[in-house]
Amino acid sequence: MRISRKRKKPDIKKIFFYNERIKDPIVLVLDSEGKRIGEKNTAEAIKLAKEEELDLVLINPKGNPPVAQFMNYGHFKYNQEKEARLKKARQHVVDTKSIRISLRIGQHDLDNRKKQVVKFLNKGDKVKIELVLKGREMQQIARGFEAVREMVKQIEEKEKIRTEQQPEKQGNRISTIIVKD
Repeated sequence: MRISRKRKKPDIKKIFFYNERIKDPIVLVLDSEGKRIGEKNTAEAIKLAKEEELDLVLINPKGNPPVAQFMNYGHFKYNQEKEARLKKARQHVVDTKSIRISLRIGQHDLDNRKKQVVKFLNKGDKVKIELVLKGREMQQIARGFEAVREMVKQIEEKEKIRTEQQPEKQGNRISTIIVKD
């Protein structure tokens, strides 16, 4: 069984203080529409909020004086969580997919690799095209570079791409990274 050693980052939630949890003695108060009421004593501002059947929520604790607003805290908290969920659902993590080819690859296999590259690019991922040189192929580096460039050129005919990393040799591998433009 494989054990994952990746540590998940803790989910940092922004904490908003409200009503009696506000420690500042004086706050700048905004009404429920966002209009400025003025600087008030915290206890007095809480009393005003209770009269309107709302909570006093500290929205900018670093202000001078801190800014608090009249609002329904439960509704506000729900909207914050909903917004965070939507933001998380919309984000796409860009992966780097890798495709391996060789100098002796057949035309049909090469066509299949190109289809895979196009599929990965359309999903929004980066693609690393890697040519592995084995044995006597190490003496044909120029032919290896030409094979990688030719594959990129053929993919460019099907999709609009840009090369993020030019073909380069590292050990017995020639690799390049492409991204959909």
